[in-house]
Amino acid sequence: MTVFGRLAALTALVLAATLTPALATGGGTAGTAAGGGSNCGGHPPRVPGAEFMISACLPDLTTGGTVASGHTDPADWAGLEPPGTVSPPAVPGLQLDGYFPDSSTTNRTHGWNHDSQFVIRLPERWNGGLIVAGPPGIREQYANDRIIGDYALSKGFAFAATDKGNTGPQIYKDGRRPGDAILEWHRRVTQLTVAAKRVAAQRYGRPPSHTYAAGASAGGYLVRWQLERHPGLYSGGIDWHGLLFTRDAPNLLTTLPPALRAYPRYVAGRPGAHEEMLAAGYPAGTEPLWGLHHRTQWDTLQRIVREELDPRYDGAAEGGTPFCPEGTGPGCDTDYDYASRPRSVHKAVERVSLTGRIGKPLITLHGTRDVLLPISRSGDVYTRMVKDAGRGDLHRYFRITDGSHTDGLYAAHPETVRPMLPCFRAAFDAMVDWTQRGVTPPRSRTVPRPDDDAGVDSCTL
Repeated sequence: MTVFGRLAALTALVLAATLTPALATGGGTAGTAAGGGSNCGGHPPRVPGAEFMISACLPDLTTGGTVASGHTDPADWAGLEPPGTVSPPAVPGLQLDGYFPDSSTTNRTHGWNHDSQFVIRLPERWNGGLIVAGPPGIREQYANDRIIGDYALSKGFAFAATDKGNTGPQIYKDGRRPGDAILEWHRRVTQLTVAAKRVAAQRYGRPPSHTYAAGASAGGYLVRWQLERHPGLYSGGIDWHGLLFTRDAPNLLTTLPPALRAYPRYVAGRPGAHEEMLAAGYPAGTEPLWGLHHRTQWDTLQRIVREELDPRYDGAAEGGTPFCPEGTGPGCDTDYDYASRPRSVHKAVERVSLTGRIGKPLITLHGTRDVLLPISRSGDVYTRMVKDAGRGDLHRYFRITDGSHTDGLYAAHPETVRPMLPCFRAAFDAMVDWTQRGVTPPRSRTVPRPDDDAGVDSCTL
């Protein structure tokens, strides 16, 4: 299952089936859940500002242990990892789950029916650092457990993740003004960062010496935003193919409609359709990926984002008409033309747009075969924005040859794409060396795919 293809009803069923009743308990303001095999000792720390929290002392905070104990949700990170990914050795420690005050109820995890849920994991052997992450797409707080949390914990970092305040395919119902739901994402990451630092200070007797933001897709966009708006909270960040919003272009509302128009013509064999796809940024060689993305990604993402930022486009309708044919008429997202939309729409997009004015070191990774966020319309552009803002010395950009948007695609398309998780881990290590040891990372470049296919399990930046 890929990033934006999940329907709310299916999500609820999967969550209900995979989380154990012991963890999915509510009521009161705090609770505990025994785990065994770990020496947590004393009262669990309180999460400042949290409305509700439960704690669990666990013998293993990584997915190698939390899947069995019910302290993660595999459905939340399904499709994000490359095949064969294994958990690191067990990391014992304390897990805190809970939520901050919020009026929306899209996140049904634990049966709480409450948004702004979080998870904080505190390893027994702490290296003094903290990693904070927001989920990709419309997923929830456990989405990064496999691709970010496991590695962070194995290195001794504390790890905190948020659902970013709203989840599922109807995030646009949250908030009053266009863009409010996305703006809440930023607030929730900031809120969790501040709270997790204080939690670490309670647990270990001192605050983190280094704090990093990390994330993929929507989570990568949040890394960029945090380093632009709240750099004082972080030592640096790792941005894995983050979303890009700019007031004029490019943004998701300018890259998705051309694909929705051209792909059906391409399938029908119409002259010029293939060239239209290439001109829209979808690279040659990625054709085997287009069908899946048309079915599960482009249309869904276009309608979610457009309804959030331009709800008047389809009148009283909500979320548009799935797969409306080209030329259907007013309100069809396939025919959407951002440039011709009213100034108020561009103002709404400006509210959530990035500037490139990062204030702390940032490493960006983007795959050359990403057909959800085409690299020429996303990573390449943001890199120019950072340089134009005069912050290029704080940025490194690695274009990963044959990388795609989700590593789960590698199982079905090993000849077309390569996994990017090894490159993320290399970037993570490079960021730590850069900010803690003064080791300047390699210059920005395009990272070639290894000649030996076995080499895709590693990555040299």
